[in-house]
Order: sequence, then C-alpha cells, then structure tokens
Amino acid sequence: MNARTEPTLLAQLSNLHLDALEEETIFIMREVAAAFERPALLFSGGKDSLVLLRCAEKAFGMGRIPYPLLMIDTGHNFKEVIDFRDSRAAELRAKLIVRKVEDSMARGTVRLAHPEESRNVHQSVTLLEAIDEFRFDALIGGARRDEEKARAKERIFSHRDSFGQWQPKAQRPELWTLFNTRLQPGEHFRVFPISNWTELDVWQYIERERIALPSLYYSHRRDVVERKGLLIPVTPLTPARDGETVTSRDVRFRTVGDITCTCPVASLATSAAEIVIETLAADVSERGATRMDDKTSEASMEKRKKEGYF
Repeated sequence: MNARTEPTLLAQLSNLHLDALEEETIFIMREVAAAFERPALLFSGGKDSLVLLRCAEKAFGMGRIPYPLLMIDTGHNFKEVIDFRDSRAAELRAKLIVRKVEDSMARGTVRLAHPEESRNVHQSVTLLEAIDEFRFDALIGGARRDEEKARAKERIFSHRDSFGQWQPKAQRPELWTLFNTRLQPGEHFRVFPISNWTELDVWQYIERERIALPSLYYSHRRDVVERKGLLIPVTPLTPARDGETVTSRDVRFRTVGDITCTCPVASLATSAAEIVIETLAADVSERGATRMDDKTSEASMEKRKKEGYF
C-alpha cells in the first residue's frame, strides 16, 4: 500500500463504519414509528439530537417525521442553542413542543433548595409531567453508552415503569436486534438509537453530512475561570467568585446544556474536521470534562436515572 492509496482506504473504511451506524439508527427510528402510538423525539438543539434529526430526515423525509420534537427547557439554556433549535425545527417542518421547568416550579412540583441551585436535575419532573400530559409511550433520546457508566447499562429500548422509573435489573434482552415493546398502561420506553455511537463517530458523521450546529460547538473567545479542574463560563448565572481570576480563552463546548452546569474546553478547532482530530487525542470523557453536575458517582447518576432523568 502506498501513501497515495492509504488515506483513500481509511476514508472508505470510515464511511462503511458510519454507514452501518446510520443504518442501525434509521432502523430503530422506523421501529419506534411502527411499534408505538404516541412517540416523541427529545430535541435540545445539541449535536447528538441534531444527528438524530438527520437520521430521522433520511428515514422519513423532510416534513414527514411522524413524531413531534420535545424539549424540556430549564430556562437557563444558551440562547444560541435555543435559537438554533427553533430554526432547525421550522426548517424540517416538525412540530416542536417545549415544556419548562419554570412552569413546574410555579405548580410547586419542583422546589429548589436555594435560588442558585442548578435546575438541570429537576428536568425529570417536567419531563414526566409532559409524558403524562401527552400520554407519550416512547421518547427517543440521543444518549450514548460511551458518555458515562450508568448510561452504558442502558438498553436501546429502555423500559420505564408507570412511575417513569428505570429499573436496571428489569430491562429486557435485545438479542438479534429483536425488541420487546409491550407496555402496560402508564408505562413507556426511552429509546436510544445512537447508543452504539461514540463522540468520535458523532463528529465524523457531522463532518461527512455537513450538519450545521450552534456556534458554541466551535472555538470562540469567552471569559472563564478555572474551578476544580474545569473552565467555568462567566455569565450572570455563573459569576466569578471572590478570589477567582477571570481570563479570556479560546474555548468550545463539547456538549451543551443548562448554563449552570455546562463547561467549555480550551480549543482552537473551528471545523468538524479539526474537532475530529482533537477528539482522537482526548483522554477524558465528554461529560467528565464538561459537566459540573456529573462530578458524581456512578451510583448517584443511576439514582437520578431511576427517578426519570434522561
């Protein structure tokens, strides 16, 4: 093999790998449409949900996605992401349903321990209320098994009981890509079509498909402070503390979520291709490097998931 043919062969192998992942994802999304009466796709405007949308578009066609998009809004999301979410949903002519943690707070079903507490963990309450309101029987999410240990235990079709809880020991086998989708009244499934993707797969697919993303995913200048090994964005919701030094850094977000718990990483990458190279060299998981609320034990994350968390 000479130097001229090697890159071509590597590109072909990469495409074959991405094709297989895409085919599996499309198959699962079509299975959801066929097996459930009232499914919805969880859509945050983040990169994983945008990959899901591209696969849904390929599975059904623009303007023909057979389930609505559902977003649980903490009220503390990045404006760039919210704006992108709205424009992408409109472009696909998809129905977008937004339910807010602030409404759950007004109803008294969510109570913060203190005003500065992150609302991220409380999204599960608002999500369960939305499931009850619309009687959803399946929710498609963009979680991947490589993100952290508790998510690695998930099935692709993850059964939830009538309380919306996840019971790891009560999950159903998924041999030979056969899915048991039977439900009792009040139960539902969380379905994760990109379970077998990695962060690298996602970025390679974004590069190949030329998927547009919110600008926060690429390098930009931002004021940050260093805290417990993380870069904390300086915002009205996350101000610098006494004694901390604010610096302006070139950063990007590996994942986007609630401002109060999402951190950027130092980066000069301005394209998906450059992020692929950075991801190849990364030695810390996506969520471990960027999420303040994920600095917890595996058991703690499992507890949150059992209570209905994404």
